[in-house]
Amino acid sequence: MAKKLKVGWFSFSCSEDSTIIFTELLNDHYLEWKNLIDFRSILVMQKKSEIHNLDVAFIEGAITSSEQEEKLKTIRQNSKKLVAVGSCAVIGMPSSQRNLFDEKLNQEIAEILIRFQYSAKVRKVSELVKVDDTVPGCPMNEKVFLDLVNKYLQEFGVSRA
Repeated sequence: MAKKLKVGWFSFSCSEDSTIIFTELLNDHYLEWKNLIDFRSILVMQKKSEIHNLDVAFIEGAITSSEQEEKLKTIRQNSKKLVAVGSCAVIGMPSSQRNLFDEKLNQEIAEILIRFQYSAKVRKVSELVKVDDTVPGCPMNEKVFLDLVNKYLQEFGVSRA
């Protein structure tokens, strides 16, 4: 069996617009990618979710809870490369806009933060783990994403032949 790139796609707090773009890209590239990429975790496509021995983990969204932080760290430990995808993952915004709330607004949302076990601050991915590459945009920039997929196929020795 030919070598495949082992990939995971994980979405945290965001609108999941990059996941939608990714799904649309799958419509265009599936016949090629099915022979090149082993999709280990993409919950919008499959129930299985493997978070070990990944070549590349794509992370969409900002981190809003300690549970998400722990999952992100587990993904990082089990991935050779980690890519932050979309504005929330790359720069934190717009998910992190509540970090800018004044005291009055913070008091108004305090019960929600407690009820849903949200952290006091929303963080971009690079605040918590090493990020190897980024795909900017909200939704993500398709060209940058496709260029990274091709870069990692080559870097990990996955042949198109």
